[in-house]
Amino acid sequence: MSFVSRLTRHPIPFDTDRGGEALALFPDTDAVLHPLLAGTGGCSPYLMGLMQREKDWLTDVLAGDPDAALQAEYTRLREIPWDQMADELRRGKRRVALLTALADLGGVYSLEEVTGALTEFSYLATDLAMKAALAHEIRRKKLPGMSDDDLATGCGMVALAMGKMGAGELNYSSDIDLICVFDEERYTPEDYHDARASLIRATRKMAATLNDLTGEGYVFRTDLRLRPDPSVTPVCLSMEAAERYYESEGRTWERAAHIKAHPCAGDLEAGARYLKRLTPFIWRKHLDFAAIQDAHDMRLRIRDHKGLGGAFSLPGHNMKLGRGGIREIEFFTQTRQIIAGGRDPDLRSRETVPGLRALVEKGWVPAEAAELLITRYRDFREVEHRLQMINDAQTHSLPTSDEGFQRLACFMGESDVEAFKSRLTAELQEVHDLTESFFAPDGVKANSGPELSETEEEILSRWPGYPALRTSRAQEIFARVRPEILSRMQKAADPAEALAQFDGFLAGLPAGVQLFSLFEANPQLIDLLVDICATAPALAQYLSKNAKVLDAVIGGSFFKSWPGAEVLFADLSAALAEQDDYEAQLDLARRLMQEWHFRIGVHHLRGLITASEAGREYADLAEALVRALWPLVVAEFTHKHGMPPGTAQGGGATVMAMGSLGAQALNARSDLDLLVIYDAKGVEESTGNAQGKRALATRPYYARLTQAFITALTAPMAEGRLYEVDMRLRPSGRSGPVATSIDAFESYQRDEAWTWEHMALTRARVIAGNEELGARLEGFRRDLIRNHTTDLQILQDVADMRRRLADAFPPGRGWNLKRGPGALQDIELLAQLLALVGQSDARDTESQIRAGQLLLQDGEVDDLIKARSLNWDLRMAERLLTPGALDEDEIGEGGRNFLVNACNSVGIDALKSQMETHKSRVAAIFDRVLTGTGD
Repeated sequence: MSFVSRLTRHPIPFDTDRGGEALALFPDTDAVLHPLLAGTGGCSPYLMGLMQREKDWLTDVLAGDPDAALQAEYTRLREIPWDQMADELRRGKRRVALLTALADLGGVYSLEEVTGALTEFSYLATDLAMKAALAHEIRRKKLPGMSDDDLATGCGMVALAMGKMGAGELNYSSDIDLICVFDEERYTPEDYHDARASLIRATRKMAATLNDLTGEGYVFRTDLRLRPDPSVTPVCLSMEAAERYYESEGRTWERAAHIKAHPCAGDLEAGARYLKRLTPFIWRKHLDFAAIQDAHDMRLRIRDHKGLGGAFSLPGHNMKLGRGGIREIEFFTQTRQIIAGGRDPDLRSRETVPGLRALVEKGWVPAEAAELLITRYRDFREVEHRLQMINDAQTHSLPTSDEGFQRLACFMGESDVEAFKSRLTAELQEVHDLTESFFAPDGVKANSGPELSETEEEILSRWPGYPALRTSRAQEIFARVRPEILSRMQKAADPAEALAQFDGFLAGLPAGVQLFSLFEANPQLIDLLVDICATAPALAQYLSKNAKVLDAVIGGSFFKSWPGAEVLFADLSAALAEQDDYEAQLDLARRLMQEWHFRIGVHHLRGLITASEAGREYADLAEALVRALWPLVVAEFTHKHGMPPGTAQGGGATVMAMGSLGAQALNARSDLDLLVIYDAKGVEESTGNAQGKRALATRPYYARLTQAFITALTAPMAEGRLYEVDMRLRPSGRSGPVATSIDAFESYQRDEAWTWEHMALTRARVIAGNEELGARLEGFRRDLIRNHTTDLQILQDVADMRRRLADAFPPGRGWNLKRGPGALQDIELLAQLLALVGQSDARDTESQIRAGQLLLQDGEVDDLIKARSLNWDLRMAERLLTPGALDEDEIGEGGRNFLVNACNSVGIDALKSQMETHKSRVAAIFDRVLTGTGD
């Protein structure tokens, strides 16, 4: 049937001028449509904007069948290339929302058809966003065993629609609540961890595709927090892990939530099997009247949290959560389903209206009560929809002004505002009386929820005196976001610890207006902050001093995959090139570094990347910044002192990364080990760049250039500092010149260098500067290592150095991850020895270990690699979680959970025991290697 033939009603234009403008957009439409178009445009600025953007498409659609138009749009979206999906889904959302709204306002669709259309699109959008993200992982070869042929079944991953989405009852501004799980049986045991990490990344990318606000708008605000124990679990779990959680720890509210669960994207068959296995958890075999009190308490907590208690008042009343609202009808239905659904599968409906009718048929609800609730449910959903349609607002609250009520009444097609208000008041009270008599039949008063402890009250009492809250504007905005912060804090593994860490964050925040406004406009940032405070206090401290990095979170790319060193270098260079002033370039470099550094930390914290990936990303960032800044420093220095000596002959200088940067494995607090080596191409030392202004001799020139470069990296500026720099690995250490000529460097390494300096050279890597010189240095490094002597003196030298290190750095408190027998420093020292003896030019620790076959016995390679992997995971976590040594008693519950999950352990004690076992094994191997003995 055509759209026109099904019209039964229309809104009344609140703003007649805007209504006229809406009509003018569609001069050729059927006159029957004019009241609908004018009423819509005159009541809703949001829908008016959509009509303006989609007028050509809408003109054709209104002349035909709305159902066919929606299906045509779905077909179009299914044919979009994966890399264009984000923008096209936003265009699809505009069209579906606009057509559905007009069908709703015109009476073309019933409530169920309206919510069904919105839900159908949400299923399609989620499925396409998921498959686009999975396709990206497959292209990157990060999803083991999977190909494009597996996309049809989501590579074993499924998104479960929860809440209104699962019930097929979405409203216009609904969040979509998803739980993402994957069928672990699709992957071999050896591929499990790689697959899990890839699917976690895909889930984040899917959520960003749906959630991020761009120039094309957004698709759906996406919430992944209904998964088991969201403060400590990744965003995508194996089905087995989720099942274990629900079997052992699942709560009543999680059972209620699963009433509406429905597979919506990915492997739908696997999702259906998974939910079937959860049936005993969701639907208890006994009559579960205890659920009534749980649901009652939940209602009251929601009401108190949202500030919806107190005397009833229609202005500002929340149609969803307020007294007599939509949620009360839903709770009324779901609670009865939980009570009896275990014994009677006929009561297990996901939808509210069918659920009520099934309860009537089974004698659980009187027919007249159910029909009243069904009628009011439909009425209230229509009011809710009109509220949201006005400005595409995520709101359920009635207006607070006469003008607002006038607009709403017009939008509902009613001209008598007072009659509308009186009827709505009576209907809300009617529902409240009916449902309250069930939840509190004895007139028991609702409690106000748990009170804050004395310690928590004392913490909150300090806040008004903090610098971030010194202005009335900051206080005003914070007052609005504070309840949301405290509420979300309760979802942390240890809310008290999270609150204490948030207190530290707030105390260190120099100003608050901008940040609090950002929280108010983007509540998802509060979740990120709470997550950080609950898990990584050190990262929270970093954030309090660099709060601007949160701007990057809402930029749309924060949760995208790592671009790699080359792309990052190109982007940083382009951004810096746009700044004309040298100091502005240095400040921008600091700001960009902070944003990327924060992003790596958050990705690591949330399990989107492994410790190894984080180490490589920190190194990529440092390398990209060094590469981007070096030519800027040279240009600035040239402006003052002329061209570097030897440049005219093709010479110049290089920056060589040593240590962890050379091995491409930094942590969140690493400094940079650097060398600057130059080739003046035969220019005399005394001559230098004599033709330049403020000319310098060759050696002072490069020494001062190096100092300028170190300053560019280390100097505290308005945006902070970049890195600490350590140049002690240069020839002659602290006593040697900060810049070394290539000839002097090669001569020193051949004739004077100690064994430990040759070991350090195994990790050296040129990262910036003159390419010809860089190639020469790399060739020299390789030749030196490949021709290195392998006599027993090396072992004696290393043993002596190891003893000196042990004497200089005795074990401290905590886990001693870096220093001590078998710790990370020991592993890296042994790896460098193995590389030198094995005459291998490998730089990373694992490859160096593998090169040590001459000195290692059967099984020792694997033992060392496993020990290094665990120690690295722990070290990376330590540097993210705390500024000091790792101490399980100080990092809190969230930190301990992060450690356990990051290392795939069963508990903190087991993890510590595992680490000590590995350290003992490493120390034993090292001792044996140095003494040349057998087992």
